[in-house]
Amino acid sequence: MTKKSFLDYPIIILGGAIYALAVVLFLDPNNIVPGGLTGIAMMLNHKIPQIPIGTAVLVMNLPLLIIGWRLLGHRFLLRTLVGTLSSTLIIDLLQAIKIPIPESESLAAAVLGGVLVGIGIGLVFSKGATTGGSDIAVRLLKIPFPSTQMGSLILFVDGCVILSSVFVFGSVNNAFFAIAGVFTATQITDLLLYGVHAQWAAYIISNKSDEINDAIREKLGRGSTLLKAEGGFTRTPQNVILCAVRRQQISALKALAKEIDPHAFIIVNKTYEVLGEGFNEYDKYRV
Repeated sequence: MTKKSFLDYPIIILGGAIYALAVVLFLDPNNIVPGGLTGIAMMLNHKIPQIPIGTAVLVMNLPLLIIGWRLLGHRFLLRTLVGTLSSTLIIDLLQAIKIPIPESESLAAAVLGGVLVGIGIGLVFSKGATTGGSDIAVRLLKIPFPSTQMGSLILFVDGCVILSSVFVFGSVNNAFFAIAGVFTATQITDLLLYGVHAQWAAYIISNKSDEINDAIREKLGRGSTLLKAEGGFTRTPQNVILCAVRRQQISALKALAKEIDPHAFIIVNKTYEVLGEGFNEYDKYRV
């Protein structure tokens, strides 16, 4: 284990702790399920109070952990064990010591709980781990559906659990609050996983592509790719510049291109990740 990978574990534990706080402080007191095995455990605890939520989640995780180990490897298993244990044990610990629960309306509890859940899951996912349960299922779903964002997959899986909560708690309102909480959590998760690392890709179509290309390299320190193209109307051969830049460079790139060629046609796309020299390194465990 490298020093860099070892330093990932405190972040995984922190993410699990934040997730546990969301459940104990906001979600469970208001019967608002966060989805996944935690939601199932909350419903089970509602019917059989003697079964702690964290313990139930841990037991239900065992078969999923085995599947995850076979398909995703030992590193995934180790990190997910840390994430799962940190969240489940802290949930039971906080409830055992009867931590003070803040008073909150259902909607506020759902949103605040969703924010904490999103932060917790985002931190755990960012280090190639999960908090177990549906998180493992979501990671497994990423194998056949690699282009689908993690937050969207979580929303689908958790939606099934939330629907079940209507029959357990007998409240349609709480189910709607749960949806609001899960939606908030998915947005925060995607922001942490993708938004912080978001890059920009620009396509520049210009008769002065060589000058713009040189300026990008010299003034912005970025490489670019010249794509051979043909005007759809004029049928004139021309180059299209493809250039990936960081967030803070996109304004400079547009200004640079327009300074050289005021008639340049520029298309800017926000990308979730750029792999390669000057950007992120490929990590098969990173989502």
